[in-house]
Amino acid sequence: MNRSVEKMIEEFRNYWKHYVLQSLFATAAVFVVLYFLSLQNAVIIASLGASTFIVFAMPDSVTAKPRNVIGGHLVGLFWGFVFSIVPHVDLIECIGCYALAVGLSIFTMVVTDTEHPPASGTALGVVITGISPDVVTAVVLGSVLLSLIHRFFKPYLRDLT
Repeated sequence: MNRSVEKMIEEFRNYWKHYVLQSLFATAAVFVVLYFLSLQNAVIIASLGASTFIVFAMPDSVTAKPRNVIGGHLVGLFWGFVFSIVPHVDLIECIGCYALAVGLSIFTMVVTDTEHPPASGTALGVVITGISPDVVTAVVLGSVLLSLIHRFFKPYLRDLT
């Protein structure tokens, strides 16, 4: 058997409870997000799904810290909202608004030390579909829920990557 496969099997045997528990936490968090959003918000759902992966598969990453998860998604909401109210009728204007929402969300996250890569997807999703109370609720509740689980269960979470 390949040595890397043997290593993966051994690691799974030693830490299978972490794999299961962290996957269950991720499932619960995504369930809450999906409860508030429709498939029209697929980009935002995907960005929160990516956040879920970071928080539960890579809990030691700086981008998994509550400041980054919550702050990053708030930045994404803000820039997505700003560019969703800018009129953009033709293709070039749409592309420009979408790109600026993502670019300025990255810039703001880096400047404010709230780097969370999936949050740029939140900016893109909001500028594409617009903002609504359901979107704000899902993003805020989802990022806060992820952060609370991360904070309180951090001693039991293991980096699975």
